[in-house]
Amino acid sequence: MEEQYRPDLIEAALQQQWSDQKTFKCDTVSDKSSAAKETFYCLSMFPYPSGKLHMGHVRNYTIGDVISRYQAMQGKAVLQPMGWDAFGLPAENAAIKNQVPPAEWTYQNIDDMRGQLQRLGFAYDWDREIATCHPDYYRWEQWLFLRLYEKGLVYRKEAEVNWDPIDQTVLANEQVIDGRGWRSGALVERRKIPQWFLKITDYAEQLLNDLDQLDEWPEQVRTMQRNWIGRSEGVNLTFTVDTEALDGEAGEAEAGGAFDPALAVFTTRPDTLMGVTYVAVAPQHPVATAAAANHPEIAEFIEQCKNIKVAEADLATMEKLGIDTGFKAIHPITQQRVPIWIANFVLITYGSGAVMSVPAHDQRDWEFAKKYQLPIQHVIAPHDTETDVDLTQAAFTDKGVLINSGAFDGLTSQEAFTAIAEQLEAAQQGERTTHYRLRDWGVSRQRYWGAPIPIIYCDHCGAVPVPDDQLPVELPTEIEFDASGGSPIKKMPSFYKTQCPTCGADATRETDTFDTFMESSWYYARYTCPRNDDVMLDDSADHWTPVDQYVGGIEHAVLHLLYSRFFHKVMRDLGMVSSDEPFKRLLCQGMVVAETFYREEASGKKHFYGPQEVEIERDAKGKIIGAKLIADQQPVTIGAIEKMSKSKNNGVDPQSLIDQYGADTVRLFTMFAAPPDQSLEWSDSGVDGAHRFLKRLWRLVYKHQQQCKAAGETTAPAINREALEQTGSNNASTNTLKTLKALKALRLKTHETLKKASDDIGRRYTFNTAIASVMELTNAVSKLTEQAQTDGATDQTLETLTLAVIGEALRISLLILSPIAPHITQSLWSATGHEGLIAKASWPEVDEKALVKASVALVLQVNGKRRGQLSLPPETDKATIEALALEDDNVKRHIDGKTVRKVIVVPNKLINIVAN
Repeated sequence: MEEQYRPDLIEAALQQQWSDQKTFKCDTVSDKSSAAKETFYCLSMFPYPSGKLHMGHVRNYTIGDVISRYQAMQGKAVLQPMGWDAFGLPAENAAIKNQVPPAEWTYQNIDDMRGQLQRLGFAYDWDREIATCHPDYYRWEQWLFLRLYEKGLVYRKEAEVNWDPIDQTVLANEQVIDGRGWRSGALVERRKIPQWFLKITDYAEQLLNDLDQLDEWPEQVRTMQRNWIGRSEGVNLTFTVDTEALDGEAGEAEAGGAFDPALAVFTTRPDTLMGVTYVAVAPQHPVATAAAANHPEIAEFIEQCKNIKVAEADLATMEKLGIDTGFKAIHPITQQRVPIWIANFVLITYGSGAVMSVPAHDQRDWEFAKKYQLPIQHVIAPHDTETDVDLTQAAFTDKGVLINSGAFDGLTSQEAFTAIAEQLEAAQQGERTTHYRLRDWGVSRQRYWGAPIPIIYCDHCGAVPVPDDQLPVELPTEIEFDASGGSPIKKMPSFYKTQCPTCGADATRETDTFDTFMESSWYYARYTCPRNDDVMLDDSADHWTPVDQYVGGIEHAVLHLLYSRFFHKVMRDLGMVSSDEPFKRLLCQGMVVAETFYREEASGKKHFYGPQEVEIERDAKGKIIGAKLIADQQPVTIGAIEKMSKSKNNGVDPQSLIDQYGADTVRLFTMFAAPPDQSLEWSDSGVDGAHRFLKRLWRLVYKHQQQCKAAGETTAPAINREALEQTGSNNASTNTLKTLKALKALRLKTHETLKKASDDIGRRYTFNTAIASVMELTNAVSKLTEQAQTDGATDQTLETLTLAVIGEALRISLLILSPIAPHITQSLWSATGHEGLIAKASWPEVDEKALVKASVALVLQVNGKRRGQLSLPPETDKATIEALALEDDNVKRHIDGKTVRKVIVVPNKLINIVAN
């Protein structure tokens, strides 16, 4: 064993050994020894192959690796795979910028990132590696799409979408920020184009109800999903557009074409129906189009609305704008005519694109009505008649008792819900229904780097699915982008020209590609059988799923997880899996954050500097109090602590840290700095501290091994329990008794540490506290080692016993740390004479006898005030404790002249004597 810790030597050699021996290869279901074991599937969200790992990757994958290695030490068959979410717009844009085909760029990045992951020592089964851009993978995605098509869960329609004119693709609402594309920054346009949709809404009720099964998910994520699905009980009702009241200037034919005069709306508050003073429609609604035909000012307003913020979070805060169409809507009960307005806060993609507006009882409607001086009709009063309602200040949005509502006056909101719904149903102008905020999933993308949608268009047969035996529809990889932009396959007759599978006539392939969420929604299942060329999923999928532990960022809490849940239910209904949910337990790791440093330019733009460019000044407590640029020695501004990112230039390169400290230091620091679900604040001194601890651990083991050799032992001897338990004879030396007491204390500390770490790592996932416990234990070992050297014990039995107890503490420390720092622990495991791999070793068992304390300290109190302490065996009976407490000299002094009224004994904690 080398005296010095050299991670540069041990880590590369071990990683090569693991690779050569396929140490972490997971056995197949057909392997009987594996099939008999309890399984554990641990999965970290796979990365997009950008070419370089960042610290967020390192933290995410270290968390998953620690959990996987721990579960393997519990004797379970563990599956921990890795792959690449390889399709998508970033690769395409990077390829255009670098003049390299996206396939070449992507596969090179995969090679680079795979090497970085291997340098970190993650226990992946690399034989199961997948890349979603490979035809062997997306073939089955196309196959699944066609099964959904057969089941009626796929349809194509012309839909209004967010169009990014720079990236030339559709964007989801969540990808539009302040009216601009999230990547390009271009003003987003509203366009109508044909799109393919998956009917996720058919599963809305299941997706909502089955959240109750996910009791090991963060409640925050479940709440976000519930809100996204957005189930609400309400009434679909119909206002009628009064087309006869158009003053003759525009009948239906002239007013932009015919439209359905039945104006459908959905409301969760039918109790407020009598308070409707206007109806608002989306700028893209047919009624709005009709109104614009002969009114240029309306047409101009609609044009301005094309670039409105479309994310719902934006709708809540943006300025409410509108224009009167001139049309009137006939109230379904009162037959009164109310104006129809176009409003920028109504989206055509949600519901019917029209809402009934009750400004007295909806704050958004109230703000709009105040802005445009529309009537506000009060129809709901508080249950508490003494509560004042001032509608000049805000809407009254609580439920209550109906007023100014004709026959419904005096009913509660709940009673009115039923009564009004029944009247509308009787008149065939409405019906009670359940409404979902969830919309069908648009999966078409107009860019190149994605999986082709397996549909052929024939002039005779329409849209025709590609036959299964012609799958995969392969994406050409030898392509060129021209100056006009757009997808190159739309300009490649060799790709899109084909024959109709049904009639044989000339036909055209679909040139849109799938949304990349399609690939990431089922990858977890394909990992179970990645090399099966005959079926999408085999029996392995049911053997391994649901995933026992999923690890990933909170940013995927809604869309990715929701789509994966949908796909899993679809695969269940197709007979490929039997479980309802894909992921049993979810851990959303916190961000990695760091200080930012910048100078503000004359233009007001901030120029950020990386931490390696800055010289930092700290106070005595380590707090940053100043910083200057190394290049010119002039001050820079210390900005906020923010998530590591390229834009803030505050990222730390994991590779440089590995080169400097080794992978184990990086892994140890990321697990020690914070609990996994909280933000980790980067600290260079913290990394140094983690490295110092590993060096100290190495020296401690080295020193102990040298002591064993000096005593004629090849490794730490077994503990002689009988010798350890002896209290010493009358002629035993003071040093002997002192050493025995210290050894028993160390064994107690060792097994307390093991018990705590087992819970911290196995259940609570508080790896930081487990590491802290091991640090305390190694400190105790170090003190005992120094004490043994100082005392210079000559008793061979005592010397052997000391080596044994210290050896046990070090062995258990290595086993606890092995999932976190696998390289150094393996090296020390081998150096101390243990056979095989520590990764294959069993997790140690707590010796409950070692946890029995020889004595416990009980605080002595008189009338609640501390007056001393007693050290007694934990099994001491209450009567003895009371007697000893009353005999204590200090207690006697404080109860002298008083009558003892009561003696309260809290076992193993305190004795309180009440006297007056």
